[in-house]
Amino acid sequence: MAFLAGTIPAAPRRDFRPPVSASPLSTSGAAVWVEGLTKTFYDESRGEVHAVDGVNFQCRPGEIFGLLGANGAGKTTTMRMLSTILRPSAGTARLMGHDVVAEPEEVRANLGFYSASTALYPRLTARETLEFFARVNRYPPELVAGRVGELVHRFGLAEFQNARVEKLSSGMKQKVSIARTVVHDPPVLIFDEPTVGLDVINALEMQEVIREIRDEGKAIIFSTHIMSEAEKLCDTIAIIHAGHILASGSLEDHRRATGKYYLEDIFVYYVRDGGALPVGRSDAGGAAPGADGPTGDLPPSEG
Repeated sequence: MAFLAGTIPAAPRRDFRPPVSASPLSTSGAAVWVEGLTKTFYDESRGEVHAVDGVNFQCRPGEIFGLLGANGAGKTTTMRMLSTILRPSAGTARLMGHDVVAEPEEVRANLGFYSASTALYPRLTARETLEFFARVNRYPPELVAGRVGELVHRFGLAEFQNARVEKLSSGMKQKVSIARTVVHDPPVLIFDEPTVGLDVINALEMQEVIREIRDEGKAIIFSTHIMSEAEKLCDTIAIIHAGHILASGSLEDHRRATGKYYLEDIFVYYVRDGGALPVGRSDAGGAAPGADGPTGDLPPSEG
């Protein structure tokens, strides 16, 4: 089965719910709620390092929230705190109402985490990989076979389902890894630099899959340093630098607030030129969209 746009059938509706009941969403409707999230490390040469410093944002069901920043900006550290790999030094983060510090098991039951650097077990087959991760993530045992079969069909893995992962092409490994991420049907998904190391075709396929997952109503946190990916995929773009979110809003919010049209220019305005006009929703710590800012760089039709 092809893996490009429009060829992956939507997942059928099912009555399954995560085995650890998700709490109701907050009054704002956020599936992910982050306030004052901070991570401090101690380095012998640099002393105290604030890798993430007071980050605030929310992500709602059916939304892709993008963290856009250079290497070392704090994206991956933020993702690792949300996924309970790292313990925050301060602040609060909740996924589906569950606190990442107080309720880590409940958070993990409602979360799928994908990274381009995440390894698969090479000696397992594709099908065995999906069965293993379904069980590890506490998917109901009686539903595992049906769920795995559904994903094998959806991601075009039927021909290769009994092949060991070590024998698969990079594109097929990518499909298995995505299927592994969603096998327990979590409401929240994290994609941390998912296209690093992929060729153009595989990167485009990855983007299409993420859109389709968003359209199923999942809340997605997506980190990248690639401007074109953020432009194409993200409903909200938060620009993160030196552990701080400098601005957050839709692409149009950023354009109105800065007077810049291209995301690359917007990014440079905040990160290099010291722009100080945060934009976007109040829940991301910014001012209202469309705040006054420098003008002159937008095309006439966009002004």
